[in-house]
Amino acid sequence: MVSGPSRRNVFKTKTSLSNLASAKEEVSSDDCEQQGLSLLNISQEKRENHAPIVSSYNERIRPLLDTVDRLRHLKIMQEGIQLPTIVVVGDQSSGKSSVLESLASISLPRGQGICTRVPLIMRLQNHPNSTPELFLEYDGRIVATDEEHIAEAISMATEEIAGKGKGISNHPLTLIVRKKGVPDLTMVDLPGITRVPVLGQPEDIYEQISKIIMEFITPEESIILNVLSASVDFTTCESIRMSQRVDKTGQRTLAVVTKADKSPEGLLEKVTADDVNIGLGYVCVRNRIGDETYEEAWVEENILFETHHFLSKISKSMVGIPVLAQKLVQIQAAIIVKCLPDIVRKVNDKLSSNVEDLNKLPKNMTSVTEAMTTFMHILGSSKESLRKILLRGEFDEYPDASEMHCTAKLAEMLNQYSDEMQSKNVEDDTKTSFFFDEFRVLEETKAIGLPNFLPKAAFLALLQKKVKSIHMIPLEFVDKIWKYIENVVVSVLMKHSDNYPQLLSSTRRAAENLVAKKKQQSVDWVNDIVEMEKLTDYTCNPEYIDLWNKLMSHQNAFMEIVNDHSKPTKMKIDGFGEIDVGHLRNHVVVVQEAFDLKMRLSAYWKIVLRRLVDVMALHLLFSVQNLVNKEMEMEIINELMGPEGNGLERMLEESPYVAEKRKRLKNSIKLLKESKDVVEKIMDRIATNVD
Repeated sequence: MVSGPSRRNVFKTKTSLSNLASAKEEVSSDDCEQQGLSLLNISQEKRENHAPIVSSYNERIRPLLDTVDRLRHLKIMQEGIQLPTIVVVGDQSSGKSSVLESLASISLPRGQGICTRVPLIMRLQNHPNSTPELFLEYDGRIVATDEEHIAEAISMATEEIAGKGKGISNHPLTLIVRKKGVPDLTMVDLPGITRVPVLGQPEDIYEQISKIIMEFITPEESIILNVLSASVDFTTCESIRMSQRVDKTGQRTLAVVTKADKSPEGLLEKVTADDVNIGLGYVCVRNRIGDETYEEAWVEENILFETHHFLSKISKSMVGIPVLAQKLVQIQAAIIVKCLPDIVRKVNDKLSSNVEDLNKLPKNMTSVTEAMTTFMHILGSSKESLRKILLRGEFDEYPDASEMHCTAKLAEMLNQYSDEMQSKNVEDDTKTSFFFDEFRVLEETKAIGLPNFLPKAAFLALLQKKVKSIHMIPLEFVDKIWKYIENVVVSVLMKHSDNYPQLLSSTRRAAENLVAKKKQQSVDWVNDIVEMEKLTDYTCNPEYIDLWNKLMSHQNAFMEIVNDHSKPTKMKIDGFGEIDVGHLRNHVVVVQEAFDLKMRLSAYWKIVLRRLVDVMALHLLFSVQNLVNKEMEMEIINELMGPEGNGLERMLEESPYVAEKRKRLKNSIKLLKESKDVVEKIMDRIATNVD
């Protein structure tokens, strides 16, 4: 490990993405030697002890990388928290596998078509032991392997994840390589981009691959390692087009140019012109050939860029696998340090939110006493809500639900009922002659007795006919009003019982039964009221006498027209409009009695209609108040207990939805707490090093 001052300098210089651009700048061999950032010129003795791409800097990046790997292992990304990641993309046959093999010093699957069919998370860890340790992690399993069989093991694991054939999957496979001399890096290798499906590949293979790549490179925390072949025009590469869509300035894109030895001419101009805006710069590499060992390939690569006529002109800070490794390590350190504070904030925010959501869930009941307490609380809160919205006109619980503003809604419905009833006060004699009913009834009820006495039977006969004509209106109103009240009561009860599905059916059934009883009571009451109105004529309302006198004031004028054939046959009477009395001149004897009868009934009918509205309002308020304050609670208790009396025991069974939500929140909180501890430890370490 490197001591205090050097360590502090490393972390101080890696605290923002703006410093990532320093990886693009040329660094002299002396500077690299001083900082331990390049081993291109180290002695053969050191070369035997360390692979050429390892530096002391790896020892300082390891804790940072372990932190991110630990967070990734905890699956914190499932919580919507992105992690800093180096994502390797490239067109098919661009040389991605060769670059990764050189960095990891292992062999990866090779062959025609797509070899990488799932996201391959490569965790490289410098290991002091001479014996490498290789593992694969997928589907909750850890499979040990070795260098000789690693390619076969990856292929087998890929088949288990993505199936046999050439299809792809977005479920990742993790490869852990603990080997002496490898750089401390974690990278995600994605399937190579192909536009034309070959035999065995799905027709939409390009779209599937593009979707996976975009998912990985879109987050701002991702560093894009774009692998380009030296033989192609960079501007035509599909991988460049994709990375430019999410990183227009190129500030988080590094390009590695493969097969430099195959197309050396013009390469210097291509990487210096930077027509495709690679913000973090280029590194040119030579691919391993044939049976070369990795050490031999690095030596040949070094010789190539030192001696080749064209390639030797490229800056030494832009060539070779060792330089690529060091740039990736530097970039990785910078992006991790930059992202850690934001990760801490997101973890804390998510943790607080989940804890709050968990606390909002109903307490998981374990005894009948708890169930009874909860049940009584549900009843009490439901009653209070119904009192507020049905009796007191408060709707703070439902500010935007106009249907739950009940006192206003009930008043509106009552006004509509009143208007409909009052409309029946308008006389309709258009189909029959004026006084037709009065003449008929007077004829049917006449008896032996003194003249000029209005028979009560005639008045009641006409009254009963009018009452019968409107008796369905109050019944229809009762049906309408109780349907509305039922919806309100059920809605409130369901809201308060929502977390207890074992209560829902009993509570709903109790509410529906209760409202059905109340509705039948109202129907019976309306029928009684209607029958009462038919039974007799009575009111103490002085308005009746006033209105009758007002109507009777037209009698003299009316009789003059009837008796004087020279006068016009039409006249206006308040409440009746213009009437034609010509046909009455043949019935002079009974006209006066008929006029009195009609005017009395007209004045009294207004009282009847108003009474049917007033008593309906009183009955409605009384019934709703009894329902909320007295009857609902007992009805629900009786329904819940049932004949077997085991309703409270059923409440102990938690809702599957709530149980699943509780489990998910607890798991998430556990994960986030572990993640928080992991991140806080590395943040404390960074702060200590900077201080």
